[in-house]
Amino acid sequence: RRETVIGGTTVSNMDELLGLLRIHVKRGVNLAIRDVSTSDPYVVVKMDKQRLKTRVIKKDINPEWNEELTLSVTDPSVPVILTVYDHDTFSMDDKMGDAELDISPYLEAVKMQVEDLPNGTIITRIHPCRTNCLAEESCVVFENGKVLQDVVLRLRHVESGELELQLEWINLPGAKGL
Repeated sequence: RRETVIGGTTVSNMDELLGLLRIHVKRGVNLAIRDVSTSDPYVVVKMDKQRLKTRVIKKDINPEWNEELTLSVTDPSVPVILTVYDHDTFSMDDKMGDAELDISPYLEAVKMQVEDLPNGTIITRIHPCRTNCLAEESCVVFENGKVLQDVVLRLRHVESGELELQLEWINLPGAKGL
């Protein structure tokens, strides 16, 4: 068995790897208050057995993380689960909501292998519905030679809060690809 470490994740079989999904966790908006008048939020991103997290931002319910987390993708049908927590020093961290992101519409757009489109060209639109956590329409666009998707997710199981993200696909030499 060949093992390769990519972005902190050990990939045991490059033959199963489709590529990497870079999730730019931009910011949280109107997150829930869990400490008296504010919260110390961070985001945990999970996909399959992978688990990555952002740094904690102290005393801010509108945090700006601007962090990039990279997941190895072997199965495009597996959703990305994002959970926001409030960091507590002396007790268990409080959950501040979660959201599920289906990446298959994005990967379908990446598969089109578009090139030489004008910057900002919309490849596809994904509408909010009961089966997704989108807070608003999400567009997959061609920008600077990349296929990107800006996403605003409404958090579930909580009184308020949204997460703003951007998805970027990274093809890897030696990976199976889409």
